[in-house]
Amino acid sequence: MSKELSHRGDTTTSTYIDPGADTKEGYAISKKSRTLARTIVGNATVEDRIRQRCSIAVGDFSMAGLLRFKNDPVPAILAALDAHAPIITDIRMVQVGIQKKGHTSTVLCALDFRAEIQEGQEITRSSAGFLALRKKLPGSIVVIGNAPSALISLCGMIRDGIQPAAVIGAPVGFVNAAESKELLRTTGIPSISTEGTRGGTPVAVAAINECITLFIEGTGDEGSAHRL
Repeated sequence: MSKELSHRGDTTTSTYIDPGADTKEGYAISKKSRTLARTIVGNATVEDRIRQRCSIAVGDFSMAGLLRFKNDPVPAILAALDAHAPIITDIRMVQVGIQKKGHTSTVLCALDFRAEIQEGQEITRSSAGFLALRKKLPGSIVVIGNAPSALISLCGMIRDGIQPAAVIGAPVGFVNAAESKELLRTTGIPSISTEGTRGGTPVAVAAINECITLFIEGTGDEGSAHRL
């Protein structure tokens, strides 16, 4: 990881870019939301940046208090992006939502790899996909926004020695969602997760997209991104 990427620099100042805002109106909406979030959530750290983005994504500032950061995940994600590591998601909604500008990481969806594993096994499609992707997981960025079963399967592989660079785990629901995230936080892997039953695709996507924005700021490669 380059010195530029490891240095947090001005990432918490009033400077603001949004690589996903493709129009003047879109950027104005994004900027206004972020200004409000900075005031309410705080803006002292890169973790605050992610808390802001996730709160905006769900329209609820209480989300900021539910996010958990273990083992310094932001530098781990930035280093993985710098190394062109793949980003592996549990469902297509997460895959589609991830910002594709400003980095060269391939964004994969586990559902596209599940067929050979799932046949004859009583497991979910997303779990089967992660099992099929076992060889691609080391050094990858995993983003799970829907399926607790996928996160539980991933944690099992981590216990067996598979080492992703970082995991964003935000599955939502009343069955195994809270438990899967608690399990993730015990693995020693750098992770961003949510406490309890709340989470979902918007939270997972917001967290990785804010990391991508931080990566773009660190490289200085803002391209066509709209900026204050």
